[in-house]
Amino acid sequence: MRESLLSVPGARLRHTIRGEGPVLLLIAGGHHGIDANEPLARHLACRYTVLTYDRRGLSGSTTDTPATTIAAHADDAARLLRAHTAQPALVHGTSLGALIALELTVRHPGQVATVVAHEPPVTHLLPEPDRALGQLIRVEEAFRSEGADTAMRRFASGLDIDPNDREPDAPVRAPGPDRLRNAEHLLTYDLPAIRSHVLDVAALQGSPARVVAAAGEKSGHVWAHACAVRLADVLGTRLELFPGGHNGYVFRPRGTAERIHEVLRAGDGDGRAE
Repeated sequence: MRESLLSVPGARLRHTIRGEGPVLLLIAGGHHGIDANEPLARHLACRYTVLTYDRRGLSGSTTDTPATTIAAHADDAARLLRAHTAQPALVHGTSLGALIALELTVRHPGQVATVVAHEPPVTHLLPEPDRALGQLIRVEEAFRSEGADTAMRRFASGLDIDPNDREPDAPVRAPGPDRLRNAEHLLTYDLPAIRSHVLDVAALQGSPARVVAAAGEKSGHVWAHACAVRLADVLGTRLELFPGGHNGYVFRPRGTAERIHEVLRAGDGDGRAE
């Protein structure tokens, strides 16, 4: 594994690269970055050249210009891919990471071969979008009135994230020194960006990239799962189910890696068979 810093306008992005094969970019959700994607990346590195990174403002990625839109994060991801490959890449993202992955596909279609978007918060596609937006607004209000810890507990509760639903060998991650700062960054900049973002579905429908909507097997009662269902419906594609719930990539990395490979292999030569 190699770790590097990439200078982009207004930030430096810490990222890692490992393995060999087609380039696969992993975009974490929430206030997560490289550390949360580490087990998943290890399971994928035998088949892919895996890129992971900290979004600007998180952990090892510094910034003097925080991203206030999903488009800004998507442009960072595009610059990261451009630094490592001239070919269209594979992309997997969860939650906020999935929304960034979809916006990357819209804004930089030539850089994406296949995108797997796991429970992206495309709230505007929901029949009653105000319910999901109301949950996000209440999280932001809790942050302002009660602090980041209370707000993040409310955020996790709304997505029914269960850290006990994990693979036996999945590592238990102790909170790192950047946890609070990362959470504050998410609550200050990223949640408002999610609420205001409107995905260009028509651009996705006309994209040369293969767009896969995915959701957790155990998250059918969660609004983010409903977003994935609606995305699959409007794209006219099949919803792909993945192990666990909303954060299955963290708690079930082995099973998630296998499903990613299965979904990529089912495409038009995007994944590399064993």
